[in-house]
Parts: sequence; C-alpha cells; structure tokens
Amino acid sequence: MRMPTLPSLQPGTVWLAGAGPGDPGLLTALALRGLADAEVVLHDALVSDAILDLVNPAARLVDVGKRAGGRRAPQDATTNRLIAEARAGRRVLRLKGGDPFVFGRGGEEAEYLAERGIRFEVVPGVSSALGVPAYAGIPVTHRGVAASFAVVTGRAGPIGEAADIEWERVAGADTIVVLMGVANHDHLVRTLIDCGRPEDTPAAAIRWGTTAQQQVVIGTLTTRPKITSPMLSLAAPAMAMTLSRLMTTSAMRIVLIAPSRPALASI
Repeated sequence: MRMPTLPSLQPGTVWLAGAGPGDPGLLTALALRGLADAEVVLHDALVSDAILDLVNPAARLVDVGKRAGGRRAPQDATTNRLIAEARAGRRVLRLKGGDPFVFGRGGEEAEYLAERGIRFEVVPGVSSALGVPAYAGIPVTHRGVAASFAVVTGRAGPIGEAADIEWERVAGADTIVVLMGVANHDHLVRTLIDCGRPEDTPAAAIRWGTTAQQQVVIGTLTTRPKITSPMLSLAAPAMAMTLSRLMTTSAMRIVLIAPSRPALASI
C-alpha cells in the first residue's frame, strides 16, 4: 500500500495539531509527520505519554497544559512562546488533546499568529466528543433513534470559565456530549432536568477514554452516574454491547466525558 505524500513542517512555521483523545492509534498521518519534523513541541496536559513518546527525540518538549485545580500555564505565555520559536526559524508543533478547534483554544491561537504574520497550519484531530463515546460503544447518532447531537463545555455556569450556555436549546438535541463536566456535574444534571430532559434519560460518565484505563459508569439523570462511583473498566478499544444497547434504545442520551490522561488525578 502506498502512503500519500504528506507536507512537512517547515522552519518558521507553527502547526496547530490535534493529538486525538488518547489512543496513539487515533493520531492522523499528518499529526505523526508533525511529531517527526518538530524541533519544539508545546503540548497540553491531556496529551498522553504514549503520544509524546513518538516525538522527534531531538525536539524540545514544553508542557503548557492547564490542569483543573493545579498549575495553569498562562495563555499569553503560550502564544508568546509560539511567536518567539517561529521567529527564531524553528519548526513548531502546538499539540493539543482531541481537536484543536473543539474547546482547545486553537481558534484564539490561530488569530494571534495571523495577526503577527506567523505562518501556521491547522491539523485536525479526532475529538474526544466523538472518539470517546465510540470506544465505549455509544454512537452519538443512530438511525431511527438519534438524529442530532450537541457538544458543550462543562466549564460554564458556576465554574465560570466559559460563557453560559443556552441550555433550553441544547436540551432538545437527541444526544448531549459534555466535555470537562466533572467539577460542574450536579449543576449540569439539575439544569438539564429543569430544561425538560426526563429524569430517566440514559446517561454515561466516561474517564480516560480510548486508553487502556478507560472507565465508564452508566445510569440515568436521576441516578447521576459520576466517575467517583464504582466503574466498569474497559480495555480500549472497547465495544461494550450492554452499554451500546442501553444508549441506542432511547432517543435522548447524556454523555459526560472527563479528561483523558490517566496520569492526571485532579479532575
């Protein structure tokens, strides 16, 4: 089989790349090319060690991650570092968990680079909003059952780290995927019920999705599955048929996804 010819990461250029949700097998071919070409890699906290092990051994790794309840690299410092490294003529890879444009601040960094005349390219990645439910056996759409899905951040509301969400509109989607929603869990559940979702809506909470440490808890909005409860541990890739049947027999489902790097305990 012939592999396609891929562009290379050029000196003085930044690639804003998605590393996918955790399993190195979900990296795109272009992201792998970036890992091999890069001289400097600025990576998020959620990029797994298994993926960082694939980086060019001569490259410098810079952890610019933001950890809930822990150290947080200032966003201005990250974007300024991107500028400095690119202007020094280096091949720069900005590596983000999931997809850079899905709650990854990729858009902000792209604007920042464009305003300062820095060459950049976007390398999409598999978003955890799709990859994690799939590895748990949960299709976000299913013919005859779920024709729509919504992806929202769990960092809105009382957490105050994102603009509040028009939950009345979101609640009408067949499947709702909430990213980074653990700390805000109780508020999210109450809000969805207040907006008309039935209390017996099937729900799943997933942590460390697509990794060998993947953990899944299933229940309903009433039982409020939380990742602090006893969990079903699945070896990725996992196809949990019982879970799949549960989540495809109702047109209204909730999926709560926690951060996907097992090394992080503060979630």
